[in-house]
Amino acid sequence: MPLLPSPSFSSSIQSLLTPKVLLRLSIAVALVTIVLKGMAGYITHSMGLISDAMESFVNLASAMFALAMVTIAARPADEDHPYGHHKAEYFASGFEGILIIGAALAIMWVSIERLMAPRPIEQLGWGLALSIVSTGFNGALAWALFRAAREHRSIALEADGRHLVTDVWTSVAVVVGIVAVHFTGWLWLDPLLGIGVALNIIFEGGKLVWRSSQGLMDEAMPAESMAAVQATLDGFLERAGGGAGAVKAGPIRFDDIATRRAGQRLFADLHMHVPGDWPLQRAATLRDELEQALMDNVPGLRVTIQLLPLNMEARAVQMAPGA
Repeated sequence: MPLLPSPSFSSSIQSLLTPKVLLRLSIAVALVTIVLKGMAGYITHSMGLISDAMESFVNLASAMFALAMVTIAARPADEDHPYGHHKAEYFASGFEGILIIGAALAIMWVSIERLMAPRPIEQLGWGLALSIVSTGFNGALAWALFRAAREHRSIALEADGRHLVTDVWTSVAVVVGIVAVHFTGWLWLDPLLGIGVALNIIFEGGKLVWRSSQGLMDEAMPAESMAAVQATLDGFLERAGGGAGAVKAGPIRFDDIATRRAGQRLFADLHMHVPGDWPLQRAATLRDELEQALMDNVPGLRVTIQLLPLNMEARAVQMAPGA
């Protein structure tokens, strides 16, 4: 009976694949795929394979920039950045999206020129073999990046993974198209594939730029995290009592919940209304208990709870025009 890796072995391997390690691996894989796809495009003269190789240069630049931003994002909070440096990852995602769009425009330009003057495809077997091997490297790395992105809640890893998945599907489409060119003799199909690759890359690049822009503008926390926050608050409202050290909730309510996401970190602010005749220590103890429950149930959450008496609403301070 074959031996399967133990859960502890798998978890130890996963713990070694930190964001920095994966991005360094992404740089290495990008260098390998540049060589393989470049050779494939050179020996076949296929515009589809050449465009695929050009995108690998974007993979390399994106992974290098993402590594720099993840390194900055890991820095602890300091006097100038009391909330940390987590938003640095959004710059990596936006930069990658812009690079993707630029590469796509270059691919489209060269493909249109080749469409006007088609060239025959040569040494098809070696070209396809090199492309398939490089696609396998990208697919395996993308899978590892997605797993790590979920574990570390890293938009930089997710962006790099999505780009690699786009590269994989692009390569598959190019291989299928080149085989079709070989059997049909339609030379115009090869540069047409290059144009299709470029359009697909532009679409994916646009999504990355949009996602990073939303993060920089303090987008709300993900729906699943908000659901966990709401479930925790509902549990406090329904609780009639608790175990040792727990504080009876009593007639309390919550409102004005505001959330935002900054890279791996989530932030939530809310008001907790308690009876006005409660001692301050009792209200503060309940607030601390709620804060701990929220942080336990929502990984990466930093919560701020303002205490207010019941039947009192916090009033926003309005600034006069020009103040």
